[in-house]
Amino acid sequence: MKRLEESGARDLAAEWAALREKSPSTRIRDAARELGVPEAALVATRLGAGARRLRPQFADVLRRLPTVGRVMALSRNESAVHERKGRYEKVAIEGAMGTVLGPDIDLRLFLARWRHGFAVEEEARGAVRKSLQFFDASGGAIHKVYALEDTDGVAWDALVAEFAADAAEPAPAFTAPAAATRAPEKSDADVDVPRFRREWEALADTHDFFPLLARHGLSRTQALRLAGDELARPVAASSLRATLERAAAGATPIMVFVGNAGILQIHGGPVKNVVATPPWINVLDPDFNLHAREDRIDAAWVVRKPTRDGIVTSLELFDAEGETIALLFGVRKPGIAESPAWREIASGLEREDAEARR
Repeated sequence: MKRLEESGARDLAAEWAALREKSPSTRIRDAARELGVPEAALVATRLGAGARRLRPQFADVLRRLPTVGRVMALSRNESAVHERKGRYEKVAIEGAMGTVLGPDIDLRLFLARWRHGFAVEEEARGAVRKSLQFFDASGGAIHKVYALEDTDGVAWDALVAEFAADAAEPAPAFTAPAAATRAPEKSDADVDVPRFRREWEALADTHDFFPLLARHGLSRTQALRLAGDELARPVAASSLRATLERAAAGATPIMVFVGNAGILQIHGGPVKNVVATPPWINVLDPDFNLHAREDRIDAAWVVRKPTRDGIVTSLELFDAEGETIALLFGVRKPGIAESPAWREIASGLEREDAEARR
């Protein structure tokens, strides 16, 4: 893979300092975009002055995280940020795949994408904020873990010391990011749509959906478009806000999935404090925060998948490139049907969209 060339004349640390001086509230991700560098490259400017590289034993780091107690886990993509406080529990990793299945922090891990890790300490509101930050080969952020006031500081520092890389190692190099282009969809005429729909209707588990797409060579959005209204129906882009507000008003517990190529992070439970700060719609609860760019929602669908426990309904949100922004479900347990309250929220989105189209 091609590596980003370093410019010996460029003082990236100075450029970032100047940008912070000009705009103190600029977040590191936005600063990296403005400076035209990977986010991890800005973190690396602080090596030896608030940042330490971690050895790429990320599975072992994750296995040790339960020892530090309560933390905040953050995962994001270009359009949404998912923050959840809790403990890393039931960490299970086999090869490049893994899960964290605690009642608060619930993750699906795709570790083949994880390439760089840092332990970071930075000043924030008069205090030192500690974090572990993980990035892909091009320096894009995958996952971050932040210490809280009640995190076990001794265990945290011991974890960092155990996995810290030798300070004499050369600065990390980042590959050029992959071109932001998607493989072209196959022609609808080349899809056996009746067979595809029959196989969808025969699903027994939501986890069988991805193999279904692979068998037919379909992107997720093409599959939804071809499924028919009984299985997938487009709804308004404003459906995310409406869903969050109605779930909060009715105390309907929901599941919110946000991820990227390296991780999927899940909240399961109620949402209460839904706040719009355009272009963002936010959930600002004590243990769960969601920040989603409403202006980047290009398509929204109510989707129904058969399972052994009955129909499972989701709200699925996509950007203009067809990338998944977020998926929302009703909270349910195996062997139990999803709640009527969640189904009513989803059906309401469909009714309102149908009325708006008349």
